[in-house]
Amino acid sequence: MPAGSGWHRHKTGEQWGNGMEQEVLLKIENVVKTYPGVQALKGISTTIRKGEVRALVGENGAGKSTLIKCIMGVEAPTEGKVEINVDGRWECPKSAIDAKELGMHANYQNVNIAANLSIAENYFLGRLPMKGKIVDWNTMYAESQKIIDKFQLNVNPRDTIVSLPVAMQAMITISKISVNDNIRLVIFDEPTALLENEKVETLFRYIRELKESGVSVIYVSHRLEEIMEICDSVTIMKDGTYVETKDVKDVDKDYLISKMVGRSMVDIYNIEHQKPGEELLRVEHLTGKQFRDVSFSLHKGEILGFFGLVGAGRSEVMRAIFGVDPITSGKVYVKGEEVHIRNPKEAMLKGIGFLTEDRRKDGLALQQSVKLNTNMYSYDMISKYGFIDLAKEKQRAEEYKERVLIKTPSVEQKVNNLSGGNQQKVVIAKLLCRDPDILIFDEPTVGVDVGAKDEIFKIIEVLTRQGKGVIIVSSYLPEAMGLSDRMIVMSEGRVSGSLNNEELKQMEEEDVLKLASTIYYEYEQEVV
Repeated sequence: MPAGSGWHRHKTGEQWGNGMEQEVLLKIENVVKTYPGVQALKGISTTIRKGEVRALVGENGAGKSTLIKCIMGVEAPTEGKVEINVDGRWECPKSAIDAKELGMHANYQNVNIAANLSIAENYFLGRLPMKGKIVDWNTMYAESQKIIDKFQLNVNPRDTIVSLPVAMQAMITISKISVNDNIRLVIFDEPTALLENEKVETLFRYIRELKESGVSVIYVSHRLEEIMEICDSVTIMKDGTYVETKDVKDVDKDYLISKMVGRSMVDIYNIEHQKPGEELLRVEHLTGKQFRDVSFSLHKGEILGFFGLVGAGRSEVMRAIFGVDPITSGKVYVKGEEVHIRNPKEAMLKGIGFLTEDRRKDGLALQQSVKLNTNMYSYDMISKYGFIDLAKEKQRAEEYKERVLIKTPSVEQKVNNLSGGNQQKVVIAKLLCRDPDILIFDEPTVGVDVGAKDEIFKIIEVLTRQGKGVIIVSSYLPEAMGLSDRMIVMSEGRVSGSLNNEELKQMEEEDVLKLASTIYYEYEQEVV
């Protein structure tokens, strides 16, 4: 690709009309996928042209992930076929390796990367540059640095993946695609779920570069404003069926939502807010490895938002409060009593629940049942002399399945078989089983469709009505501003702003981003 190609903004779809972009690259013909007892795809057919950026939208469970697997050769369709145009001949990918050799690449929602290897080793995994029989490390590091610079990542190619924040790991997996020479189709599955605004724009510039080079893109996202900005067309799916494909210029967000969920949703952040009650949590001058001098408070019935860009330290503060990471100095009070929490078990016993940002890694036993996952944190509450009351175990799982609207045929179902939104609701059910007074939700709607988001927000509304205090950590600014009664803004490990409800109503997103991008050293931090 020419240097700098496509790294400028242009109106979506303005280049339609030349022959290359009109030529069909991918054909999906009557694809059916059936699993035992479930028909995940019910005859999906569509075509994608060269250089087209096609959005794929639908609620969790609509069949998007299954369709991606069929396209990429990970799953074989029960009926129908997927074919890609390779220099004039039609090829059907028979496996993931075969798909890659045909120029098909996928960036999946869950970061899939060799955590203990360096960035450079991940970039060139399986194709290390050699000098004879010896790895040419200098060339590998030099070529990796070019990719890092192109994507403005500001990391060292020798850094190990495990040392990086989750958001940076996501950017490494995205940038890794550019290492390949034969790129015909790229699938992005929720690529911005963990990215800050600046990195989203970097991704979009790369997608425009791919488009201008004739590469087709399938873009899966629950953030509909992204689809309106970057995509040419959108295919809507519902319950495993094809609904329709429209040009993006002919639709708006409300139209897409109504087609996906069967109802209009004017404002999903329009939940009932409570009058804050007595103090539940107070943090004074908390300092740890990646944050310093952080102070705030949380009250009954309150939603306290935490916003910051990648590396701001917002998640690290929550991990320290929950006893995952050590505290260097500062004090934590729960219901007016100073506490010294050394591990998550002690935090839970103090009435704190924590939903981590990576549910698959830290929040769930994926190969275990909904029943086991729901009770995982609270088996001590239904056990006597080391024996679990199996009746109560099932009863509680059924109760919380209904309370948080987990869509599953049975509480015996493996969590790995559920959609992303339902997996997230299992994690929430697990926390609620202990009946905590303080709930910390770190990125509660990552990879969750608009319908499941609405359900999660309603759960939060019910919790605050019960007098619980809720902290929401979010890198998605509309969500943080839309849900919060108050909001703490962090930058580079420090509090750079504290906004009350009236200030939040008056501020634009740009104003909050300025706070998140700058440390105001003259800012007088208060316990709010």
